[in-house]
Amino acid sequence: MEQKQNASAIEWDLPAPFVIERVVSPEQIDEYGHTNNTVYSTWCEHVAWEHSRAVGLDMDDYRRLNRAMALRRSEMHFLQPCHEGDRVLIANWIVVGDGRVQAYRRYQMIKADTGTTLARALQQWACIDLESGRPRRMPEEFAVRYVVEPEVAGVLPDITSPFAMQ
Repeated sequence: MEQKQNASAIEWDLPAPFVIERVVSPEQIDEYGHTNNTVYSTWCEHVAWEHSRAVGLDMDDYRRLNRAMALRRSEMHFLQPCHEGDRVLIANWIVVGDGRVQAYRRYQMIKADTGTTLARALQQWACIDLESGRPRRMPEEFAVRYVVEPEVAGVLPDITSPFAMQ
């Protein structure tokens, strides 16, 4: 029998996660009978957008500033499958925010009922000009919001690229 977990009782990889919850729908199941791998990427996008809105930046702000954060690189490690009806907690942290052009987000996806980590991901985001698509310096509104939280910074090594840790 599965034990119910409270999101605050989950053992997260890092402190102070920003978390959303999703329930696996029948349309998200692949031929193997579990959640298709592309769904995990979609969840990362969803939590990133929700986090952006939570820190005060939405698509209207992006348009007004003619800037956006565009995904540049993504790596995901699939650890356990999940299935139709499973409740999944998706956490995200900014682990590098240089205040200039880039930010790195780390993700952890956990099956809510068991506390089992299903996947982890790391993504590099770059600030771009919305009209040209070219990299541009972050406006001040981005630089002060896409930051590493102090409680997260306290447990991370001093690095500029998390991909270099591998």
